[in-house]
Amino acid sequence: MADKKIETKSDKVEREYVIPLRPEWRKVSEYKRTNKAVKAVKEFLVRHMKIRDRDLNKIKVDKLLNEAIWSRGIKHPVTKIKVRAIKEGNIVRVELAELTNDMKFKKARSEKRDQKAREVVESKKSTMEKLKETAAGVGKGSKAETPTIETATEEAEKKEEAKEKEAATAEAEKKIEKEISKAEKHTTKPKSPKQEKNQQTGYNAVSRGR
Repeated sequence: MADKKIETKSDKVEREYVIPLRPEWRKVSEYKRTNKAVKAVKEFLVRHMKIRDRDLNKIKVDKLLNEAIWSRGIKHPVTKIKVRAIKEGNIVRVELAELTNDMKFKKARSEKRDQKAREVVESKKSTMEKLKETAAGVGKGSKAETPTIETATEEAEKKEEAKEKEAATAEAEKKIEKEISKAEKHTTKPKSPKQEKNQQTGYNAVSRGR
């Protein structure tokens, strides 16, 4: 076990540990070993990061660390793992100390996804705040050039109704075209003079017994 103290502040402590997992997960049956390994990480950090009430819920395991422990299945967890623990207040966040290239790519992708989600949420909040401000201005008697919430909802409903009407008309046109095509199939087409002559000669040959 290696204990390396990296940074110490008034409220933040960061340390690196190599946690032995084999002695803990060998105590349980095979189909419980990886769950026991994750619990062993939490129990180790509760002791060494000085969580006084020994509450395992205060240890927050990173997703990539969890994937690394579970990488070999439920029966064959890793024997030891190097982690970085960051304590802020009474909460300890645990992550892998050394990331592989695949894990670095996964981490960057998840951070990018989270950033996009935050930007979408912030843009929605800003639009809602603007609409509320305009609605409050209209309520006080001031004329606002920007549309209120009610007008925006009415416009959205009108657009939806127009789209539904267009879809209904398109479906009706398709049905009419199908009916016309069916009627054309069943109607007899006018024959050319050559076809009529061939038909007459065929009838004459049959009547003569040929």
